Amino acid sequence: MAVPVSPPPVLNPRLEPSHVLLRPLVTEKGMHRANRHNAYSFEVATAATKADIRRAVEELFNVKVEKVAIQNRRGKDRRGRMRPVAGKPWKKAIVTLAADSKINLF
Repeated sequence: MAVPVSPPPVLNPRLEPSHVLLRPLVTEKGMHRANRHNAYSFEVATAATKADIRRAVEELFNVKVEKVAIQNRRGKDRRGRMRPVAGKPWKKAIVTLAADSKINLF
């Protein structure tokens, strides 16, 4: 019996690697995660998939990516003139690198 093979990841042709990663998230928790677990956090385009993020990080920083985790973040509620207004939702990616790879954010 043949073993099923998963299809290759689908890349979004509209997104260039420089358009996928919007900015690194430099927080205390993120720096702890980077130092201890070699995992870096980025704000990414909402249309980006895990395959797009992996390709962008590998091309832009010349590193080897082991794992990509994605969180869709809800926008914060803010007050408008007369009513509450929802903030813009965004996407967060936590990229774990291979043991011999490192990204210098500073």
